[in-house]
Amino acid sequence: MRGVPDSSASGEREPSVRIDHDHADNKEEARLRQLRVNERIRIAQVRVIGEDGAQLGVMAPSDALRLARERELDLVEVAPQTNPPVCRIMNFNKFRYDEQRREREAKRKHHVAKLKEVKFKPHIGAHDYQVKLGMLTRFLMRGDQAKVTMVYRGRELAHTELGRRILDRLVEDLKAISKVERTPQLEGRFMTMVFGADREKIKRIEQQLARQKKLAEKASAASTQEGATRHA
Repeated sequence: MRGVPDSSASGEREPSVRIDHDHADNKEEARLRQLRVNERIRIAQVRVIGEDGAQLGVMAPSDALRLARERELDLVEVAPQTNPPVCRIMNFNKFRYDEQRREREAKRKHHVAKLKEVKFKPHIGAHDYQVKLGMLTRFLMRGDQAKVTMVYRGRELAHTELGRRILDRLVEDLKAISKVERTPQLEGRFMTMVFGADREKIKRIEQQLARQKKLAEKASAASTQEGATRHA
């Protein structure tokens, strides 16, 4: 049988749900452990949904479990808060695996934004500006915040507008992927501002890049096929 083995009156213990503690989130683990499966469902009546999503009606858990066993599947209580509770016939081991996999994928995709700092000088050269602009772009594209610090030295404090022009240029160069979260502020010999990632703009750029990559792959495949045809 592919599902969870049956418990017997002889005292054989039904196998417990095993969770990969190295990867599964604690909340997800607790939720899976709280699900009542097969003989653990001890109530008067349940509403049953088949493995294909069909409504099988309201019946005693024993009758629902019999239907599940006939299909070599399990009976899982998926909505205990309803009246009567809803149970579904399914392969519980597969359901458990899919839930854990989705949780792991969600954790991998989740990015905790960090505040990254890049320092500039009022008289920065063109090459250095492009290098630091690239750093800021990478930070913002992955969802981090970017703090820009303009460092003034000596007499440069008498001409803070030079540094301000650099910051205004950054706003223009980064507007496609960012938004200004804190406008420039002068504190002592430092002028700072903070950029935040504009997720909607970044998402559109990523989708556009994905489309371009797909078109390039199709063009490359067509070119390869055409070359093979010519040499045939």
